[in-house]
Amino acid sequence: MTPEELRAEVASGDIDTVVVGFTDHFGRLMGKRFDAEFFVEDALDHGTHGCDYLLTVDMDMEPVEGYQSANWERGYGDFHLVPDMGTLRRAAWTEGTALVLCDVTQEADGAEMPVPEAPRSILRRQVERLADAGYTAQAASELEFFVFEDSYRDAAAAGHADLTTVGWYNEDYDLLQGARHEPFVGAARKALRASGIPVENSKGEAAVGQHELNIRYADVLTMADRHVVMKHGMKTLADRLGISCTFMAKPVPGESGNSCHIHLSLWDGDDPDSAMNAFADGADRTDVFRWFLAGWMAHLPELMVLYAPTVNSYKRYQAASWAPTRIAWSTDNRTAGFRIVGSGSSTRIECRIPGGDVNPYLAYAAVLASGLDGIERKLEPPPEFRGDVYSAADQPHVATSLADALPAFAGSTFARDALGDAVVDHYAHFFQTELDAWHAAVTDWERQRYFERI
Repeated sequence: MTPEELRAEVASGDIDTVVVGFTDHFGRLMGKRFDAEFFVEDALDHGTHGCDYLLTVDMDMEPVEGYQSANWERGYGDFHLVPDMGTLRRAAWTEGTALVLCDVTQEADGAEMPVPEAPRSILRRQVERLADAGYTAQAASELEFFVFEDSYRDAAAAGHADLTTVGWYNEDYDLLQGARHEPFVGAARKALRASGIPVENSKGEAAVGQHELNIRYADVLTMADRHVVMKHGMKTLADRLGISCTFMAKPVPGESGNSCHIHLSLWDGDDPDSAMNAFADGADRTDVFRWFLAGWMAHLPELMVLYAPTVNSYKRYQAASWAPTRIAWSTDNRTAGFRIVGSGSSTRIECRIPGGDVNPYLAYAAVLASGLDGIERKLEPPPEFRGDVYSAADQPHVATSLADALPAFAGSTFARDALGDAVVDHYAHFFQTELDAWHAAVTDWERQRYFERI
């Protein structure tokens, strides 16, 4: 939707609300709802402001001490939310509403500068570095989710336990079982399409109550935007329908977890009419493909927290669960962390390591920074693995917990060179805060195991 189209729909009364949002650490949309007339008269050109504590809060919106960018001593002032009008769209899951995403900026040295710790700022910086090297990236997020008949409020009242899935047997590609999701998933496909997010398909996934909805690939920043809008829109729609869906990485013990397979390829230049896939030369894979893959793989352990950001993320990584457990690459092999798919102009790398809980801006930034380093240093990947990677004890294992992954990130010279000290320190503190909250929690498992019998 263009600003002119928005003005016309506001004038006709078709749109009365504009949601202005940005993404926080967790990948959640934060922001404000504007009266549409005020937005087109004022905020469209000038943006709005938000409290800078929004990049220092925990999941419960409590300010966390220890951040340098915003704290009590500095008074928790405002940062500036600048609408990116290229993201303006109808929010078709809600009547009479449009949505626009913002870049987060702040005055520094007399100029308006991106807040470096904001997720969209982090990805923008890597996109700019990629452009300086002569490339653009095309990407897609392949998101999975579970759907429950319980509303979010009822699920919370039940402690998120003993919920009823929409389906009741494994529905992977099963069209009958998948049809039971259509009142929600079908509505989501239609709402996303009407919101300017091209939808490819949906299908049942490999667990009871699990589904997948795929949207069209795009340049990497647009894809990250589509990713967060898709999740926000689907959860809003589920709430309106009195059901719930979750993208958490491992919501149900004993079932497959929710993945976010990242598909990505590099292209020469930014002209869509002349750009060529830099990963392929006819039927052959290129040096750029190998170097980029090598960098991505080499830096995955030290950037693992950007692909697996929560305590729950690491519970996906179980053998024979469709989630990878080892860092290996292989052609069209779903046991590998890096699966190579497509041919010719469709050649791309699918990384199967991120879960549905990933913040796409952080994950895509990690991919680009890693791959660029591989290209710059002409790194070579390990030999292609053939066979069952789950049984390959000689292949490096992904981190098994946030506690294992965090020190590698905090101490990474590469991460500091690529992302900046301020960003690494900020997010190391964020992940440590999550870890501390987990260590302080008393879980249902502990009570069931120890309450009576110890």
